[in-house]
Amino acid sequence: MRDFERLRNLMVETQLIPRGIKDKRLLDVMRKVPRHLFIPETSWDDAYEDMALPIGENQTISQPYMVAIMTELLELKGDERVLEIGTGSGYQAAILGELAGEVYTIERIEALAHKAKNRLGEMGYTNIYVVIGDGSKGLPEKSPFDRIIITAATPEIPECLKSQLAEGGIIVAPVGQRFSQILIKAKKIKGTFKQEYHTPCIFVPLIGEYGWKE
Repeated sequence: MRDFERLRNLMVETQLIPRGIKDKRLLDVMRKVPRHLFIPETSWDDAYEDMALPIGENQTISQPYMVAIMTELLELKGDERVLEIGTGSGYQAAILGELAGEVYTIERIEALAHKAKNRLGEMGYTNIYVVIGDGSKGLPEKSPFDRIIITAATPEIPECLKSQLAEGGIIVAPVGQRFSQILIKAKKIKGTFKQEYHTPCIFVPLIGEYGWKE
């Protein structure tokens, strides 16, 4: 039998803390949420390794460190309304659901969206809402959001997403070329965006009207 709790603790102690993740609430949540349940059982041996893993439909679950740093950059306090672009397996949404008030997450691939919705429901999350659609357009009918996280590579942060962010809100996104990006944190201050540049990264592309084409 695999000791997944031990492996989660080891993941936090060896992958996250040494790389500078400091938010105690986040570290506790990374120790708690069972990442292995968000990937195919055939990959469970690698569930807490320092790597992204395939989840089907040519999509991946992000490396644990990437989930952690993107979440930490959002500066969540507990009552925020968060929009996630790119549900994937639902793991990032689960992390957000533990740390924020409400999470709206958009997935364009119906099969992944249904799996994620079912999985999150089975795990008891009542504050996460999975929506099928073009994430590059956001979710204007539910805006404004306090935080927006884009978990797919985008050539730039779409203007329509910026407009859906509340004053003082934060967007975190991998921005750049299709096969090479840098993680950006952008804070909305008096209608303008102050950007910070963080770690290089590689994400699957954001496909949609305001992202990459198929």
